[in-house]
Amino acid sequence: MYLGLDLGTSELKALLLSDQHHVIATARSPLSVQRPHPFWSEQHPADWWQALEAVMDQLQSEQPQALAQLRGVGLSGQMHGAILLGADNEVLRPAMLWNDGRSGAQCEQLTRDVPNLAAITGNLAMPGFTAPKLQWVREHEPRVFEKTRRVLLPKDWLRLMLTGEAVSEMSDAAGTLWLDVGRRDWSDTMLQATGLSRAQMPRLVEGSDVSAHLLPALCQRWGLPASVPVAGGAGDNAASAMGMGLVRPGQGFVSLGTSGVVFVSGAAFEPNPAQALHAFCHALSDRWHVMSVMLSAASAVTWASQMLGFDHEADLLAAAATLSPEAQQQAPLFLPYLSGERSPHNNPHASGAWTGLRAQHRREHLAYAVAEGVGFGLLDGLRTIPTTEPPLTSLSLVGGGSRSAWWAQLLADTLGLTLTVHQDSDSGGAMGAARLAWLATGGELEQVCTTPPVLRSFAPDAAKHATLQARYRQFKRLYPALLAPDPTASV
Repeated sequence: MYLGLDLGTSELKALLLSDQHHVIATARSPLSVQRPHPFWSEQHPADWWQALEAVMDQLQSEQPQALAQLRGVGLSGQMHGAILLGADNEVLRPAMLWNDGRSGAQCEQLTRDVPNLAAITGNLAMPGFTAPKLQWVREHEPRVFEKTRRVLLPKDWLRLMLTGEAVSEMSDAAGTLWLDVGRRDWSDTMLQATGLSRAQMPRLVEGSDVSAHLLPALCQRWGLPASVPVAGGAGDNAASAMGMGLVRPGQGFVSLGTSGVVFVSGAAFEPNPAQALHAFCHALSDRWHVMSVMLSAASAVTWASQMLGFDHEADLLAAAATLSPEAQQQAPLFLPYLSGERSPHNNPHASGAWTGLRAQHRREHLAYAVAEGVGFGLLDGLRTIPTTEPPLTSLSLVGGGSRSAWWAQLLADTLGLTLTVHQDSDSGGAMGAARLAWLATGGELEQVCTTPPVLRSFAPDAAKHATLQARYRQFKRLYPALLAPDPTASV
């Protein structure tokens, strides 16, 4: 039995997996995000631990026999968050999350200070990454910075609480801007640029290696074996790839979570920072991946459903689906930049918008525009992915947004690719974490990283793809036309 713990932005999920690839049980605990100022996005790590206790207590109540057979734990989590710890590992301030956009000026300064930043990290300096956040703290909260003895990523803070050890792994560390991604080691140059050293960084392992063992008191509390190893784990997207068995070059997925991702596995380090593409380590040794990221995907649908008076996101998508093809072509266009944007614009100050509104438009038209606009944002990201051999013709579809067949078909028509939904596709991160625990305790890659059964495939319709490409060209013209000045720039 293997346990995967996935610390997301909106919930913490636990998944128990058998060595026959059966999901024995899942448990979830919701999380909330605080936005005390514009561009800020924070969570309290104590809430993560409370959520973890809730899911473990639920599993203990419902599956005591399964927990008693536990062989390993794996961790997955939201990337890029900054947890600052003091001398006694006390949390010094709320965690700054991946979609926190306050550090734009610090990104510009880091780029000037380290001219070869992109060559070292494989990425541009973006506010979402961890290093610029620490630079912001250094400048705006100097007392907190001076007290900082250790910096951890979200899932790695949970590991510290579970094991007492500060450890990270390559896929998550690659999203900090402190890792030399090609060498899979901390970069002293990047650490020094933000006033830090290796002593403040966690120890690094590969995602499929044992990182530490659960504390005996926790094993006793939850009815686990006396000694349970904890795998290195992975950042959420690399973990999702593990969960879907997408570890070989050319395999990948589209993720419809809070953010939107196009992810493609590779056998080599292939950065493309000029278009804000992410080049990260995969969760397995000697493997990498590229990834485009848009900051508002399913979260844009959530926002729009609230703004337009729908009871649930599914109601918005159902309303959008009622529009005829002719009405879809007359709908307004939507820019999905509600939290700024990464790929391909790298602009934390980009703004969302409905454009082309007319008196005859109803909320169904606006709903359609949001679903379509997220697809156009994903297409922007897809076009930053290096050409693969053989060329990409299909990707898996994962994340909560994959539950809507209508939206999945719209995305397939937009991207011009077949999208495949697999069994347990909305559990990719937790599933991948459990599989990494399996690998860390002796499992073989071919046995562990199988592809789950296909539930449904969505092939693109050539005529609809052509129609959507015409609207996409209009969409592409809107971003530069509506580009707003940086509100944090000095006047």
